[in-house]
Amino acid sequence: MKIEVLYFDGCPNHESLVDHLPRLLAREGIDAPIVLRKIEDADQAEHERFLGSPTVLVDGRDVEPDAGSRDDYGLKCRIYRSPAGLTGLPPDEWILGALGDCDPSRGRPGS
Repeated sequence: MKIEVLYFDGCPNHESLVDHLPRLLAREGIDAPIVLRKIEDADQAEHERFLGSPTVLVDGRDVEPDAGSRDDYGLKCRIYRSPAGLTGLPPDEWILGALGDCDPSRGRPGS
């Protein structure tokens, strides 16, 4: 399992996520490395399908359920529309759901 956090310099939201993500994984008993990938420019953002900072990928898939239908790539702070409202970080449930989808031995969180 590969967890990546994509970000760009200039948006502080990834720093909060980088602090939070290891604690979330530890709490859930998930031992997986977290790789940080800096997006340098608009061309790379387009190539990487970067929807903004921070973006969390689990085995190459965005944790946001509707991310595949989006094409608004670029160097920007990402806003997530979660059931709790707008936030600069993906909800824990999305991250855990994506991790559960990748590891069949783990059931889906909350099940």
